[in-house]
Parts: sequence; structure tokens; C-alpha cells
Amino acid sequence: MAIHDKSESARRHDYAPFGVPVEARKAKAGLYLVATPIGNLGDITLRALEVLAGADVIACEDTRVTRKLADRFGIETPLTPYHDHNAASARPKLMARLAAGEAVALVSDAGTPLISDPGYRLVREAQDLGFAVVAVPGASSVLTALSVAGLPTDRFFFEGFLPSKQGARQKRIAALAPMPATLVLFESGPRIAEALADLAMGLGDRPAAICRELTKLHEEVRRSTLVDLARDYAHGAETRGEFVVVVAPPPEDETAPADVDDLLRRALARVSVKDAVGEVALATGKPKREVYQRALELSKGDDE
Repeated sequence: MAIHDKSESARRHDYAPFGVPVEARKAKAGLYLVATPIGNLGDITLRALEVLAGADVIACEDTRVTRKLADRFGIETPLTPYHDHNAASARPKLMARLAAGEAVALVSDAGTPLISDPGYRLVREAQDLGFAVVAVPGASSVLTALSVAGLPTDRFFFEGFLPSKQGARQKRIAALAPMPATLVLFESGPRIAEALADLAMGLGDRPAAICRELTKLHEEVRRSTLVDLARDYAHGAETRGEFVVVVAPPPEDETAPADVDDLLRRALARVSVKDAVGEVALATGKPKREVYQRALELSKGDDE
């Protein structure tokens, strides 16, 4: 069992949401998944501040980033790094703190933890060991982009970042093409023009929105078609900052028939049977067993 300095357990859990120091309640033992602002520090929730102040430790991707948030609101909770590169060694230490009855808050650099960020193995292990896991919801660039994009929101698919290499990126876009849902993707400034060119080529001239620097001083949302947007960014549109790309689903007449055979043939020409079945099942909503059986029949017919 981990041994911690007595002075830490005795420290006051203060924070200053409006510039006036307030003593926070000591958080109960457990792992807290705390959403933080995606750009504007004013988007932090009061509950998030109280949990961060009342926790025994805050596990974060980059202590420098989280320190700015903590300093802004007078939070003195100790910080410890937790990211992809140190997770294997840091996770047991956090488990030991949970076992000792402590409250551990997990944050990402921006937004909701585990959404395109490390942390799911920590959550799974905490749950497997019987520790409480509590979500403290708040800002999310995915939902923020969806809300301002002006595109259908009843069904959406979050892809995260597309592959950096063009061949792999085009292959992934082809797999996403038949999906009957609005697509949400992350992209970096240096790659946004190339990604949009590939999206326009692979998805056609669908309506889309490019959301840059959401909630920040230079926030920008461009709405047009993929072809026009690809042209804009190929000819000098601002590429500084962080991007969320939102793309409309294919027209209903393209997906209504759900031609499984055609989708399977195209997928089988690119990937293995297992991967093809997964892609088509996801795109059509049909059971994997049914799609797999049809893939075997198509393969047998081609051999004959």
C-alpha cells in the first residue's frame, strides 16, 4: 500500500471560482474523469473546479497545461503526469492511491478525458478492481463542432484523426464513405489541406464544416462543400490552430438500398475478409454473422 506524506492529507482543499477563496469538500475515494475547457477557461464547470480542488491528486497529460488551469482558479492539488508514454509505469501508482482510499482526478489537456486521449486502460483497471469511477462532464470539441456545423446530428460517427500517410488515409476514407451518419474528424493545421483533398475525392461533394480554434479568440467556422473547402485550404486559408472537420452523411438514396454485395466486393478488393465484414457491418448496421456469410458466398462465386 502506498505511503503518503501526512501533510498532504491534512492540506486544505481550496479553490477560487470567482477570485474569492472557497474551501472545497474533500472528494470521496475514486477515479474522477473531469472535462476541462477546450480553449476558453471560462467554460470550466463549478463541479469540475470543486472536484479538482477536492481530489488528492490530478493525473494529466501535460502538467504545464493543467497548471495554467489550476493557477487560474487557485487550485493547489498536486499534479502527476499520465500519458501514452508513461502509462505503464504511472498506472500502478495511481491504482495504489485508489487502494489507499484517495480521490484521483484524470484530465486531458483539453476537453473530455478518453476522447482521442489516453486513459481507457486506467478506467478499465479501476473498474475491474472495484473502485468508483465518476464522470464529471463538460466541454467536448466533438459536440461543440456538431452543434455549430449546421449538419444532421441525429446520428454521427467520431473518427478522430485520419492516418497521416496518404495511402492509408484514402483507404480509411473509402471505408467511411457508405456510413449513413455525419462524420466528425480531428485534423492538424499542417495536414488539413491534404486531408480535405482526400475527403473530397473519396466522399464526393458533400456539405461540410471546418471548425478551427473552437471557443478561442480566433474561432472560425467555414461551411461549404468538401470540394470548395478543399480548394480554399489549397489556396491559403488559415491553417494555424486545431481543427474539427464535420462532414454530412451520404444522400439517403445512396444508402437506402444498402447494397451489401457491392460494398463487400469493394471492401474485399482492399482488405481481408475479416476487415471487410467489419466495415460493411458498421456501414449498414447488419449483423456481422450475416455479412460474413454473404462474404463467403461471394468469395466462393468468384472462385468458380
